[in-house]
Order: sequence, then C-alpha cells, then structure tokens
Amino acid sequence: MKAYKYFGRANIVGARVKEARLRLGISQSDLAAKLQTNDVNVEQKTVSRIENGERFVADFELLILGKILNVSVDWLLTGFTSSR
Repeated sequence: MKAYKYFGRANIVGARVKEARLRLGISQSDLAAKLQTNDVNVEQKTVSRIENGERFVADFELLILGKILNVSVDWLLTGFTSSR
C-alpha cells in the first residue's frame, strides 16, 4: 500500500495529538501504554512519529486516540468541535 503525504506529512492530526497529550500531562510512553490496552500495538517511538506527522494514522486509531485524549475525532482532524 502506498501512503500518500499531504503537504509533506503522513497525517494532519499529529500536532493536536501532542497538544491533547500535553494538556493531560502524560508522556508519549504513557499514551503508547494506553493505546496498547485498547488493542493498538504501538510503542513510544510510534507516538513520536505520529506527533511529528511521519506516520499514517488509521481510522480506528483516531477513534481510540480521541477516547484516550478526551477529544473528538472532529477536533483531531480540524481543530474544531462540530456543534450539532
């Protein structure tokens, strides 16, 4: 599978993942551990690559990241929360 880049990045959520993680006061290792307990097999280095925009993020990973970081997928993708 060829992963395409958007403006040189493999994802658009990395900066907001980092922002939300720092807001919660947890380390990349802590986030990796929480992801692992939710059946997402990642290490601290993988979290770093996500935050730096170097790694593609799958849709199921977005859902779990939102749950762990207590943010919506909308916010991860756009920086805004939809008002419905």
